[in-house]
Amino acid sequence: MRVSIVQSTLVWENPEQNRANFAQKMAPLAGQTDLVVLPEMFSTGFSMQAGTLAEHMDGPTMYWLAAQAKELQAAVTGSFICSEAGHFFNRLVFMRPDGTFDTYDKKHLFTLAGENEHYTPGKKRLIIEWKDWRICPLVCYDLRFPAWSRNRINRPETDFQEDFDLLIYVANWPARRAHHWRTLLAARAIENQAFTIGVNIVGTDGNGLEDCGDFTIIDFGGQVICQISGQEDVITAELSLANQQHYRQQLPFLQDADIFTLH
Repeated sequence: MRVSIVQSTLVWENPEQNRANFAQKMAPLAGQTDLVVLPEMFSTGFSMQAGTLAEHMDGPTMYWLAAQAKELQAAVTGSFICSEAGHFFNRLVFMRPDGTFDTYDKKHLFTLAGENEHYTPGKKRLIIEWKDWRICPLVCYDLRFPAWSRNRINRPETDFQEDFDLLIYVANWPARRAHHWRTLLAARAIENQAFTIGVNIVGTDGNGLEDCGDFTIIDFGGQVICQISGQEDVITAELSLANQQHYRQQLPFLQDADIFTLH
């Protein structure tokens, strides 16, 4: 599967301009990729102004995602500020070219920035099937919690199969904790024997925090395939499901993992 990462600066709290900027960066990917990954809150930056910036599920960002996926003939994913049933969510959308989509609401809200005071946490993890891959998309702070990210054993031992093949984190992760970002992404890849992608922003946000990007693609054994820091860029990498399956067969560590349930 061809996966494209868009690492970009964001115009603080300006959804229209951010959508236009991303559309321009993504346009050359038409017909050249299978999945495009955008960062967390890609239309606004990591803002706590949920009451002002939130959109409904029939709002402009959802229409834009559908139009982009159709134009590129690829799935497009990233999170935005969503309002639903009187609550605000940091909601990731996985949009397909035919207009169908799945959503995941960020589970672990970043209390250090007061995200928990403005947004409602999600309750369910999402596993998506796309192009014969099983994909688990998560959001930023989720990266710090390995139990939530764990490739779980959800079938009898005689019919063992992992939950997912590809783990994705979309983020606004500050440069001052870049070492944590890089280390935790590698750890999640190794412990889950899964391709792992981290997509961040670059530049200084409206809170004065510097983000250095560090978008990263790591393979199932923890080896970095690609990492770009400190600049805007669009990179496409081809991931091999067959190579991953062979690796898991040679080193079947996940079959010995603890079985547990999160409540």
